[in-house]
Amino acid sequence: AAGAGAFAWVAFPAMPTRRVYCSAAHRDGQLFVLGGCGGGGRALGAAEVLDLPAQRWTALPPLPTPRAGAAALVLGKQILVVGGVDVAQSPLASVEVYHVDEGKWEKKAALAQPSMGISAVQRDGAIYALGGMGADTSPQALVRVYEPAKDHWQPLPSMPTPCYGASAFLQGNKIFVLGSGLCTGGRQGKLPVTAFEAFDLETRSWTRYPSMPSRRAFAACAMADGVVFSLGGLQQPGPHNFYSRPHFVNTVEMFDPAQGAWSKSSRAIRMREKRADFVAGCLGGRVVAVGGLGNQSCPLDSVEGFSLSRKKWEPLPPMPTGRCSCSSCPAPSLLFVIGGVAQGPSGAVEALCLREAP
Repeated sequence: AAGAGAFAWVAFPAMPTRRVYCSAAHRDGQLFVLGGCGGGGRALGAAEVLDLPAQRWTALPPLPTPRAGAAALVLGKQILVVGGVDVAQSPLASVEVYHVDEGKWEKKAALAQPSMGISAVQRDGAIYALGGMGADTSPQALVRVYEPAKDHWQPLPSMPTPCYGASAFLQGNKIFVLGSGLCTGGRQGKLPVTAFEAFDLETRSWTRYPSMPSRRAFAACAMADGVVFSLGGLQQPGPHNFYSRPHFVNTVEMFDPAQGAWSKSSRAIRMREKRADFVAGCLGGRVVAVGGLGNQSCPLDSVEGFSLSRKKWEPLPPMPTGRCSCSSCPAPSLLFVIGGVAQGPSGAVEALCLREAP
């Protein structure tokens, strides 16, 4: 893993439109930022692109359907935007594609059911959309695959556990899905999901793995060297502890598929900072945790990185603008942290990067 001194932040010009819950995609030196919510909490149609070498923003034609919290994926010379919520905060079934060369939007085949909080991955030119939440606010178990040549969504076997806003990682021929979204817990209302499942793209079947050991809201997940990490979050008190309040945690739980089990969360590998609603990613052979909310009165600017070989967290350079509820987007040797909330919706676009070796 890269040493802590190899990391640095690059601050790009601020977005013309401040926003939270936007969708971002990186393609060929360009960062596309689409939709999101502005200061009034309404979904935006704003679409903007940052030319990274020139450090310049350009306004694109607005999204045909203003939306926030959509899934965005790159498909060749197209940016596909799926689901999310509209200006009335209703889930969307509509799917739209931006043609980079032609500079225009086109409507595509809609999802069979409206969904927000879809998890999506791309493999071999096909898009897999998993889970989500419908208009009735209950989580969905839907799985569907989109083939651009046919402009058609085909249903696949449903997830064993309905969820939305989950983390999805492609590893080999499997899509691992874990955490985040809420399951309905009877009289207790909605609870964070602890299920950890994988969809095999070849056999088109689901496998259940052992559930995450602890139940946390606003946790973040990452995958490095095939090991899955579930980090931090807001822990709800147990039913026996009626008067205590939810509290921020620095929990670190790791699942190694080779061993088929979650590691016990030990004090030695906890994060340095208790945080929730933060960005997690993988950069320079480390798992990184960026910003979020903690026990301070304003969003955190602290950043830390975990070395798998040394099994320890180290401080990394702090982010220039402390924020929570950010969007993130990986790129080669960069992790973009986009928008989010500082005092209100933020226009900040910053990237944690690896310094080039001298």
